[in-house]
Amino acid sequence: MASKSCGNFFDLASGDLMNAPHTPRGLPRVMTIPGVISDGNRSSDADTDSTTSVCRDRKIIVANMLPLHAQKDYATGKWRFSFDEDSLLLQLKDGFSPEAEVLYVGSLKVEIEANEQDEVAQRLLDEFKCVPTFVPQDIQKKFYHGFCKQQLWPLFHYMLPMCPDHGDRFDRQQWQAYVSVNMIFADKVMEVANPEDDFIWIHDYHLMVLPTFLRKRYNRVKLGFFLHSPFPSSEIYRTLPVRDEILKGLLNSDLIGFHTFDYARHFLSCCGRMLGLDYESKRGHIGLDYFGRTVYIKILPVGIHMGRLKSVLNLPSTCNKVKEIQEQFKGKKLILGVDDMDIFKGISLKLLAFEQLLIQHKELHGKVVLVQIVNPARSTGKDVQEAKRETYTTANRINEVYGSLDYEPVVLIDRPAPLYEKTAYYALADCCIVNAVRDGMNLIPYKYIVCRDGSNKSDSPRTSMLVVSEFIGCSPSLSGAIRVNPWDIDAVAEAMNVGITMKDSEKQLRHEKHYRYVSSHDVAYWARSFMQDMERACKDHYNNRCWGIGLGLGFRVISLSPSFRKLTVDHIVSAYKRTSRRAIFLDYDGTVVSQSSMVRSPSDELVEVLNGLCSDPNNTVFIVSGRGRTSLNDWLAPCDKLGLAAEHGYFLRWDKNGEWESLAADLDWKEMVQPIMKLYTEATDGSFMEVKESALVWHHQDADPDFGSCQAKELLDHLENVLANEPAVVRRGQHIVEVKPQGVTKGVVAEKVLSVMAKDGNAPDFVVCIGDDRSDEDMFASINAFSTSAVPAVPEIFACTVGQKPSKARYYLDDTVDVVKLLGGLANASNPKPPRCSAQFQLSFDDNI
Repeated sequence: MASKSCGNFFDLASGDLMNAPHTPRGLPRVMTIPGVISDGNRSSDADTDSTTSVCRDRKIIVANMLPLHAQKDYATGKWRFSFDEDSLLLQLKDGFSPEAEVLYVGSLKVEIEANEQDEVAQRLLDEFKCVPTFVPQDIQKKFYHGFCKQQLWPLFHYMLPMCPDHGDRFDRQQWQAYVSVNMIFADKVMEVANPEDDFIWIHDYHLMVLPTFLRKRYNRVKLGFFLHSPFPSSEIYRTLPVRDEILKGLLNSDLIGFHTFDYARHFLSCCGRMLGLDYESKRGHIGLDYFGRTVYIKILPVGIHMGRLKSVLNLPSTCNKVKEIQEQFKGKKLILGVDDMDIFKGISLKLLAFEQLLIQHKELHGKVVLVQIVNPARSTGKDVQEAKRETYTTANRINEVYGSLDYEPVVLIDRPAPLYEKTAYYALADCCIVNAVRDGMNLIPYKYIVCRDGSNKSDSPRTSMLVVSEFIGCSPSLSGAIRVNPWDIDAVAEAMNVGITMKDSEKQLRHEKHYRYVSSHDVAYWARSFMQDMERACKDHYNNRCWGIGLGLGFRVISLSPSFRKLTVDHIVSAYKRTSRRAIFLDYDGTVVSQSSMVRSPSDELVEVLNGLCSDPNNTVFIVSGRGRTSLNDWLAPCDKLGLAAEHGYFLRWDKNGEWESLAADLDWKEMVQPIMKLYTEATDGSFMEVKESALVWHHQDADPDFGSCQAKELLDHLENVLANEPAVVRRGQHIVEVKPQGVTKGVVAEKVLSVMAKDGNAPDFVVCIGDDRSDEDMFASINAFSTSAVPAVPEIFACTVGQKPSKARYYLDDTVDVVKLLGGLANASNPKPPRCSAQFQLSFDDNI
């Protein structure tokens, strides 16, 4: 099914979903003009109350679930709430300054009756700084158990719904519920946020379109997003029918965080392949240019809370559990696994590898035990049930074959194990194995390392040993671990054997290396580093003009120079009429002729407009293009008085009857460049070489985006080295690498024409230049410089780019249609047509005669 774009927000949540009740409180602010928030529809008392409590240093943490435990006392009918001390969202506060106020927005894990919601919301805000979002149960089910768990979560873990037995197919009602919930979250965030000052940090895949709704409410809102799951390769992600909407949602953030470079690379590849965006490294930071805004990408693995874990390690209950485990497994090597029960954690593969270990090493029978702690599943479905059935079947088989009355090789703890019990196992395990086939980060290895370091009360060296899957996010940061492919059963079995038989001296070195990293990159470091980069990403919010464009989930913010504005026909015609010596420079492709058009020749309307401009003796009109002179001569033959500059100005002709002038340049370098470009063309499917009289251009717009870009960078470096001592320059543009003579730019053309006019005593008092790409920026710079040079009078300067994007131009037009319309207005000002009513009257008069 083709991806269906939605025209507006309400279409996305049409039908029954729109009957969802609004959150109990009203929004305190409404947007009246772009970039400005004003209070509306509120009493003066409410206004006073909402503004006096504003904290200048406030962080708003937004996640699907609040870091709270909730339980109802049915005897009294009252709710009891407490902080979840193990929640990452709660622990990250340690990375902020003590003066910072932290506010949480999210849902509760329990359903609150409608008549209790106002009271609960006020209580949570007063006592816990938490703002609950109350999502109707039917929408919540479609949102979380539907779209999040049946669509996004499997897809992000590389599972495609190839058939109904393996994953659910895309359901648009679930997508509508996802959007509706994100809208509810946006309402609640904007209810409590002061967008001028607050930093809003959104977490995980449940809220990936929330940045769009917040950015629409306030253009300069300070937004960060962190994805805690993997981001799949473009070949997987592109199968999602709403892929563009989600990408654009994320790009409305200022900073996007990922655990590993692989995840960030996949996201950037998707942006390039599906949205045509390029990225570059800016002083060590990766930045995406998105409509004038720089969206920064941060790669930062999350850490653990050292203090929390060590405090649990010293609890009496933990110490008692340690003694119990020591007695239970006395004389045995202990291998530990702690995983959620789902199909991606690789529990059954781990058990098969352990079985292989017992098969290959008979000396280990009765001496090694695998303790597998199974956390409750976070989702339901046939896949989870199948994984659980396979786990028990394999464990029972191993115990029957290799077990005895006093020896059980596999110990399954399939119940909610308290933290102190897990901590005790971490402290005693000789080896910990995390065998997930795909996992966003997984902090189990970090917890194991800390517990192993803190459990030894004596002066003996601390040791630990890790076997980790190469497909989990923490793997790159654990260089001392044995990395395995979880699907390779024999390799995993051998890794377990190495882990439990390695010398203590080597275990100590590996442990010390890991502990240094884990202790210095804890959760506070992670939060502090992310927030520092977020502040840097948002520091230029008020330097540019911002306004929003686009409907529905296609909304985005344009950020441009404060002086940048749309060029209107009335404004330029007024200046045009006041002047008498005019210079007009026009790019061709993408400016007066659409880039998407298959017909490259000018339309009849364009020819008429150009002839109208050229017929005015006060005008000097030039088409300045990268095209060859033969093509321009053929296409623009009907325009007798039109000046042409071909191949970026290497060839120049003042009118149709004039001779082509060419720059005196040495072109011997072409013999060196052509075979090199030919080599890259043969090696890059979809690329081709364009041979011009003065230049050579390598095009890769039809090649694979990643490979084409990589080859372009390599070609650029190759040619720059080869041409280091040649009179030629190598330039990389959009999907091209071009080599041309030195000193040949469109800017030089503009300078030459303006200089000739001034030398002849006709220094222009009106200059207009319109173009759409990077090469036209040289013209904009030249005419702006000309306005400050020694001329009799400062001319009227109109540098105009096509499309709303960062530019040296002060004006913009939306597309080629606007350009032709504006040029028509100028032509009509030179040759005014008779009023339409007069023409009709004359026609009627002639008919009567």
